[in-house]
Amino acid sequence: MKWPTIAVAAALLVPAIRAQPADIETLHVQGNVFALFGGGGNVTVQTGPEGVLLVDTGLADAAPKLMAAIRKLSPGAVRYVINTHVHADHTGGNAALVKMGATPEMPGPARVIAYLNVMDRMSTPAPGEPAVPAANWPNDTYSTPYKDLFFNGEAVFVTHIPNAHTDGDSIVFFRKSDVLAVGDLFMPDLYPFIDLAHGGSVNGLIAGLNKILEIAVPAKYQEGGTMIVPGHGRLCDEADVVEYRDMVTIVRDRVQDLIKQGKTLDQVKAAKPSRDYDTQYAAQGAFISADAFVESIYKSLKP
Repeated sequence: MKWPTIAVAAALLVPAIRAQPADIETLHVQGNVFALFGGGGNVTVQTGPEGVLLVDTGLADAAPKLMAAIRKLSPGAVRYVINTHVHADHTGGNAALVKMGATPEMPGPARVIAYLNVMDRMSTPAPGEPAVPAANWPNDTYSTPYKDLFFNGEAVFVTHIPNAHTDGDSIVFFRKSDVLAVGDLFMPDLYPFIDLAHGGSVNGLIAGLNKILEIAVPAKYQEGGTMIVPGHGRLCDEADVVEYRDMVTIVRDRVQDLIKQGKTLDQVKAAKPSRDYDTQYAAQGAFISADAFVESIYKSLKP
């Protein structure tokens, strides 16, 4: 299977975002945090007296609609952008939303935060990948296990998840609002895209899902509590992530067992180790088919 480049990979992830950006749906998550759906990857918005913080910026073409939706929530300046990973449906609007989100009172350019590997991949694309405009690059990178800041009266923790969906993944926890934005580590109705070409791995993905579960706390009967904004799809809570983590772990273990038996990739695919999950996660037209998901696990476990 030929893996798509970062410029197109995530933009093809869900059939709905292959066409022109749809109207933006705004949902109040809880506390100071809102989620915007329909502009590519989901965009998380934190608002307050100090301005606006964004987690991811959607597709470039969706920036005007996203900005219009943001302005319905706050007239404040966009002061921070945090990118969960490098793919274009989560970073494409960086430059446009920073520019449109500036105000006369803003003391300087917005800080665009990402793990260091995101900057490295944007600034030095692999052979065959298009260049990413410098205006879209992060200007505030971190290479430690986490980075934190305090904004709009709330502690915000940015945690690196190594070699999961990619090698530059971050999750963002709004402590007072009790909301997690997790990018494409978790997409509740789709098989995960393990981007092997950009450092992803199935074991790193499972570790990332377990990190989300370590932070999230349910309110009652394992429902509610910490709310989770996925990279694509509906708003979720801890129980949704548990189900997803278990699915990935079970399919990983099945593939690992077949590898131990000496099965080739074609034989592993023919065994259909994901068959009991395909009706839930491999909807017709989804970017990641069951075979592609199994192949990415096989190649991750057996380079």
